[in-house]
Amino acid sequence: MPDQLKFIAFALLALFVLFQLYNVLGKKVGRQPEDDARAVPRAGAAPTPGNAVDPASRTPALDAAALVAVAGLKARDPGFDPSRFLEGARHAHESIVRAYAAGDRETLKPLLTEAVMQSFEAGMAAREARGEVEQAEFIHTPRADLELATAEGDRAVAKVRFLAELRNRVTPSGGEEQIEERRTAEHWTFERALGADDPNWVLARVEPASA
Repeated sequence: MPDQLKFIAFALLALFVLFQLYNVLGKKVGRQPEDDARAVPRAGAAPTPGNAVDPASRTPALDAAALVAVAGLKARDPGFDPSRFLEGARHAHESIVRAYAAGDRETLKPLLTEAVMQSFEAGMAAREARGEVEQAEFIHTPRADLELATAEGDRAVAKVRFLAELRNRVTPSGGEEQIEERRTAEHWTFERALGADDPNWVLARVEPASA
């Protein structure tokens, strides 16, 4: 009888160990392939700075220096979200560069101040007079760093430093397509009216920046 009790005790212990192993091995631990599939950002229209951004599109957290740089605007506009703005600014940058190359004035007008639109118009008109056709492609997603966000009178002003790698395809009148790859480093200054119903920012100035 004692031997039978020992056998039953060992059997119960074995069942308990197998049950515990099933609990561990039967569960998903860590990242799974389906988790990566769910994390893929959904395609959508490129937002302008200030518009809503797909939550699946993640923007790296700003460092301490960037947070100090936006303190001036946060004081006047507590709802200003620098990460959301920066993601929108990057999309606006890509849209403006492509539209300028293509001579797409309809896309450019709501994204630029009147002065910048006039400058862009002169460049596009000169290219069209030469009979050139141009297309701009981004080799990689451009890097965008928010360097300043402040309030100047009744305007919100934000400066972003963009580093980009571009491939330009230019076809001269009656000639063969020429391809040029280049890197650009520019400061783009965006602005919008504080307290206005329209939350969108427009490009107010473009300046060269250090690489």
